[in-house]
Amino acid sequence: MGKPACSKNPGQLENPGFFLRALFLLLFCRHVSSQCKILRCNSEYVAATLNLRGSNRNAAYCNALRSYSHCTRKTARTCRGDLAYHSAVHGIEDLMIQNNCSKEGPTSPPRPRPPAPNHQGFESLDICNYEKSFLYKHGQLPSYQHCAAFGDPHIRTFHDDFHTCRVEGSWPLLDNDYLFVQATSSPVAKGSNATVTSKLTIIFKNMKECIDQKVYQAEIDNLPAAFEDGSVNGGERPGGSSLAIRERSPGRHVEIRAEYIGTTIAVRQAGRQLSFSIRAAEEVARAFTEEQDLQLCVGGCPRSQRISRSECCRGRAAAETARALCKEMLPVEDVYFQSCVFDVVTSGDANFTMAAHGALEDARVFLPNAEKLHIFQAGAGCPRVSSSFLLLITSGLWAVLLHF
Repeated sequence: MGKPACSKNPGQLENPGFFLRALFLLLFCRHVSSQCKILRCNSEYVAATLNLRGSNRNAAYCNALRSYSHCTRKTARTCRGDLAYHSAVHGIEDLMIQNNCSKEGPTSPPRPRPPAPNHQGFESLDICNYEKSFLYKHGQLPSYQHCAAFGDPHIRTFHDDFHTCRVEGSWPLLDNDYLFVQATSSPVAKGSNATVTSKLTIIFKNMKECIDQKVYQAEIDNLPAAFEDGSVNGGERPGGSSLAIRERSPGRHVEIRAEYIGTTIAVRQAGRQLSFSIRAAEEVARAFTEEQDLQLCVGGCPRSQRISRSECCRGRAAAETARALCKEMLPVEDVYFQSCVFDVVTSGDANFTMAAHGALEDARVFLPNAEKLHIFQAGAGCPRVSSSFLLLITSGLWAVLLHF
């Protein structure tokens, strides 16, 4: 009798080449599935920054960012095309600029990850730090948007539109689920058509897990480094420190950080006007309903309230003087430069150069994409007086003088 047909299988299985091929295949599949280590980098960054406290907090944070950057560089080759990886790389660059961190320097040793991997435990621990919570949930840093209001006033929207407005009275810059910001404008001087922001009201709405509702109010010559109730943070709740005010320059520049919603606000006074700049998490900036549609930071000025910055060109000599003043502070002739010229001409106040310069500096820090810093709008500003025009005017004046 012959052997059963299946009797060859044991001999085949004894072949060592079969085992080697199978082992290689398993190892290769495992290698492919785990090539990009960006999630590990993200986790190490979260763990390293989880409980930073004390006077060395900023230095420790910079160390953590450098470690994060080093980790992403190590896995760069295997993470090409990975969206989470590229988002992390850009996010690290933004954070290092914001916190004045140098690229060279010490790094922080990896810390152990939180002991309990369940999502609920992490969220309850870190819900008042928007950036860390977002990173933990989505595996990447959040996107940010920037808005500013300064000068006569000029509005840079979250979508990088730029308007000069004729608004007078109170107008909402922001009105969403987390923030309400209102700017009050008044004439530069009695009988003047030029208006400036003379008062700012900022309401940080109650967030049960993190802060009590807080109101900040600034007026010309009164730029407090505290909320209306005298406090400098979000209150007695566990996450109260996630909202804090810092005075950058007494009476001139105040910064409010709201970590629980991934938002930073700068309020400045230059001359006799106030300016407002904000960097907000995109998710926060979009958290509003159809009824909250009037927001200058979202839609810009209503069409009926927009004015052309070329209106300042009626006095050519005044415009040239203003151009010279603004050029000293703003060498690039973008919308900030055009706004500066417009404001100096219409108000006659050279302090407006500082308003445009401060707004540009805030944009340099707050904008997530540095390539969008400068906005150019053709024909929106005062044209330069040409040399031929000046020669013509000069010749005409000489002719008149010789005639008499």
